[in-house]
Amino acid sequence: MSIPAWLTAVRFNTDGLIPAIAQDHATGRILMMAWMNAESLALTVQTQTAVYFSRSRHKLWHKGETSGHTQQVHDIHLDCDADVIVLSVTQMGGIACHTGRKSCFYQRLDMSATEPVWETVEAVIKDPTEIYASKDKKDSKNLDKMNPSITQKHTFVNSSVIDKHNNTAILPQLDRVLAERKQAAADSSYVASLYARGLNKILEKVGEEATESIIAAKDLASFDARTDHDQYDAARHELIYEVADVWFHTLIGLAWFDIESDAVLNELGRRFGLSGIDEKAARQP
Repeated sequence: MSIPAWLTAVRFNTDGLIPAIAQDHATGRILMMAWMNAESLALTVQTQTAVYFSRSRHKLWHKGETSGHTQQVHDIHLDCDADVIVLSVTQMGGIACHTGRKSCFYQRLDMSATEPVWETVEAVIKDPTEIYASKDKKDSKNLDKMNPSITQKHTFVNSSVIDKHNNTAILPQLDRVLAERKQAAADSSYVASLYARGLNKILEKVGEEATESIIAAKDLASFDARTDHDQYDAARHELIYEVADVWFHTLIGLAWFDIESDAVLNELGRRFGLSGIDEKAARQP
């Protein structure tokens, strides 16, 4: 099959991808940024609904396939270097972000203070637990993959609860919040919903996130930091993100048994300075 002339004008990167920015057709506000390959761009034109390419899952994804919040595409613009696309869209449901907000760009850098700080300037329109709860388990990836360091009431983090600027205190704070969520209603937070679904679901999530960390590590290993700067940085960030997910869900598993993170830290402290070979040999069979 021959490639359409209009598609040959697009400059995809070495991975065959191009960044695509979705803008509100009525207001011009930026809603989100994702990636497209030639196939997803062609499908977007054909269906006049946004189809993107997921780098983490290595497959096409139709915007709204899980949430129902599809994007009707009115216009497509290409920049002067032909390496960035802007979509003019009508966002169905008024929610483009998986956090339940209108736009993915809901954090603003306050530069008025001595030390600039990111602040959330847009409220959640609809709790993601409501958006994704009725979907099939395999299609609830958007909910499960929310970054616990950024999202708020729909996971466990709230700016009034967690001091995100004091990393040394994060684990004790998480212990406290995770313990509190055990008494919360299942629809009040992501963590409470996991508790409600039981230990097996929590353990399933630990295994799932561990697998994704392995994939992210293999992906990072495929890039050379000296030559593949952008790809290496993106893959490095992805690995950190996935390991954070593993730690987070493991902490939920510990909290299920009322075990705080200090118990693990104390065990690591006990082992510090010991030969790993000797420590393993000393374990009871």
